[in-house]
Amino acid sequence: MKISEIYSMDIYSDNGQYLGEVRDAIVDLERGEVSRLLMQEWRNSDRAEVKRTLQQKSVLFKNVKNIGDVVLVAGTGQPTKQESSASAEVIELSGR
Repeated sequence: MKISEIYSMDIYSDNGQYLGEVRDAIVDLERGEVSRLLMQEWRNSDRAEVKRTLQQKSVLFKNVKNIGDVVLVAGTGQPTKQESSASAEVIELSGR
């Protein structure tokens, strides 16, 4: 499946909670895999905005259980504090 095929798909938790719509993705180029799906378009912002986006407006791709008519994720799909901090630092190091 191409990443472009999931843009605009609705994202639901496995307990039926609507989380948002796929608007963007973060791709780990070194591993060649998607690491997160974002529910808002990615913008070069200050660190606080990056942190908010990662904590509140994204899901870890490893939590995706199924992609069909919608994207189904395990639990709420919210990153842990440690995961969002690590992602924020990776993004900062990459110059974004």
